[in-house]
Amino acid sequence: MLRISRLTDYATVLLAVLASEPERVQTAASLAGQTRISAPTVSKLLKQLHRAGLVTSTRGLHGGYQLARAPAQISAAAILDALEGPVALTDCAVGHGVCEIEETCRVGRTWQRLNLAIRRALYDVSLAQLAGLDTAPARLPALEREMKASARTPARS
Repeated sequence: MLRISRLTDYATVLLAVLASEPERVQTAASLAGQTRISAPTVSKLLKQLHRAGLVTSTRGLHGGYQLARAPAQISAAAILDALEGPVALTDCAVGHGVCEIEETCRVGRTWQRLNLAIRRALYDVSLAQLAGLDTAPARLPALEREMKASARTPARS
């Protein structure tokens, strides 16, 4: 099953709060209070997001965290990469030379295509959309065409 971790989900919640007021510097304690995520977890996630370049930090009395870029410029792919590493459905989706049966495998190319399609979909969704700040819905044209086509095709029994 493809599923993001709870920490990635929490990180997205934190980024959504920061996205709601992108000019405001917010402390880890404030973010913990607003999201009801434990303070140690918030601190841990903010450090990871900072290392990935998604948030900036300011030290001192009026310090805290804010987004490094506009919410529309941060993709779901960037968030996942920061917390879980690049999406890879199979070993061969990571790159050539990772799988022992790569030379004889007949399915690797198709898995790589699927992996690429998922990456594209993740790049097409911004933090602004995840946070509900973008009034335009996320558009995934290929998926929409596929869903319409399958809705018109009668089910086989």
